[in-house]
Amino acid sequence: MVEVNCDRFHDNGRVRRNVTGDAMRSSREYPERPIVGIGGVLIHEGRALLIRRGSEPLLGQWSIPGGSLELAETLREGVARELLEETGVVVRVGEMIEIFERIFLETPARMVEGVARPRYHYVIVDYLCEWVSGEAKAGGDAVEVVWAEEGELGKFEMTPTAMRVFGKAFAMWRAGLRGG
Repeated sequence: MVEVNCDRFHDNGRVRRNVTGDAMRSSREYPERPIVGIGGVLIHEGRALLIRRGSEPLLGQWSIPGGSLELAETLREGVARELLEETGVVVRVGEMIEIFERIFLETPARMVEGVARPRYHYVIVDYLCEWVSGEAKAGGDAVEVVWAEEGELGKFEMTPTAMRVFGKAFAMWRAGLRGG
């Protein structure tokens, strides 16, 4: 059974500014349609690999390695690519853990071409992964990586959804499910 959940985040409308004072906007902001996000929970030797996000959304928070699916890329290919980019680790992508939506709303709503749009809208598919090779190091938009045992996850600032996905991943891992 696939569980679909939805996170909604409300923003006060502030825009982060870079050192030159220009508003930082990614092509993912105020999208015309939802973006497919992919993530991989890598559990190796009883510890999960977490990344600290270096960009919006959720700048500075700990999370599941992942990103956006690219054109003509399968979900599993995207997960493997994102883990390599963000962590330097080659993985075997296994069972799907969960599908959920993450929608970031602003108040008042941002109008783009006469249409109210959320700042971000992702449909995210997370997979359980198995380590193949490589040593974890931050890359891409990850500014830090850390290995954590399940009982240590509460020490890290992350969303309730990320905590839930990590919990499901550890349960799958304990049940003998692995990547590939």
